[in-house]
Amino acid sequence: MIIQGVPEIEAGWALFLDLDGTLLDIAPSPDAVRVPPGLIATLGLLTHRLDGALAIVSGRARETVDRLLAPLLPAGGFGHGAELRDSAGRAIPAGDVPRPPPHWHAALARFAAAHPGLLLEAKPHGLALHYRAVPAARDAVRAAMLALLAGEATGFDLLPAHMAFEIRPRVATKGRAVEALMGTRPFAGRRPVFVGDDVTDEDGMAAARAMGGLGLHVGRDFSGGPAAVRAWLAGGTGKGGRDAGA
Repeated sequence: MIIQGVPEIEAGWALFLDLDGTLLDIAPSPDAVRVPPGLIATLGLLTHRLDGALAIVSGRARETVDRLLAPLLPAGGFGHGAELRDSAGRAIPAGDVPRPPPHWHAALARFAAAHPGLLLEAKPHGLALHYRAVPAARDAVRAAMLALLAGEATGFDLLPAHMAFEIRPRVATKGRAVEALMGTRPFAGRRPVFVGDDVTDEDGMAAARAMGGLGLHVGRDFSGGPAAVRAWLAGGTGKGGRDAGA
């Protein structure tokens, strides 16, 4: 599919794709997302066309990405780059990435229980508190999570997400994932192109641009949202733009 202002996928690219809000439509809760028919086949064809230089760079845990995209085991950065995997399935050393202390999880669990509708998502290296079901709780959620960080010398930041706030290790960024993977085969020497939709994706886009590539934003560049991204990807497989769940 040709989208005005968005170049067609080239065989010499290294393609980095966010998951939620980019490949998958946003759902009421993290566990409610659905993988559209045809998407996994499209990703498999694109991986073959790019000689393996396709990666998923997501805030999701590696185990969750693998479950959603099975049987694919793509290269990628998971937990916003806290965990890295190359195209051969090998872990890339990520250095010392901190994990939230257990008392943070306990405090947010108590807060969520006291505010029906909030959903706490625990990740290996982070914590997200979703307020989609109770939008009026936004400021209270932010304040509660900031209170955990206040006064402690920690390596964590608080980031806004889709109807959520997330505590994330400062060293774990999607830009870090792009930079690490571009130093491995088959990504090295290719033109990096990052596609994402959220605040955390801006680091990945900036890293791709800094290396002479592109940063494409779903909201700014794809007027049809994730469905348009999926159609664009399907059009780049070399198989005539088969449906990818658009």
